[in-house]
Amino acid sequence: MKLNKCKTSSRRKNRKAHFTAKSHERRKIMSSPVSKDLRLKYNVRSMPIHKDDEVQVTRGHFKGQQTGKVTSVYRKRYCIYVERITREKANGATVNVPIHPSKVVITKLKLDKDRKNLLERKKQGRLQGQEKGKFTEEDAAMAMETV
Repeated sequence: MKLNKCKTSSRRKNRKAHFTAKSHERRKIMSSPVSKDLRLKYNVRSMPIHKDDEVQVTRGHFKGQQTGKVTSVYRKRYCIYVERITREKANGATVNVPIHPSKVVITKLKLDKDRKNLLERKKQGRLQGQEKGKFTEEDAAMAMETV
């Protein structure tokens, strides 16, 4: 069932929106899940991938290998490059293997000023969300008095 009448569910339109997305939109699309210990620490499920984050690959040929630093984030191709994840070409040259950010888990965040602000904003939103819609006995008693 379609919930938002302003958002299309057309495959063609969604694909067009994905592949013609601007760089600031791609940043959000290129988010990676956060490891369990970081999830408990920061109360965040996923974060947009950043250049010096440490990640572990969870899908594909390089799954489960040691963690590596993200060497570059290639927004145009929707991929990231991780150090030590390379393959050898036919002519003997080694090249980095592109990996989609949803197929990795962030194990260590590179925290700069902007990222700390982002985590703080998400934390504030979660705290407000916990209080939202909760009624106490006092609220119920006040409502009964006014009626």
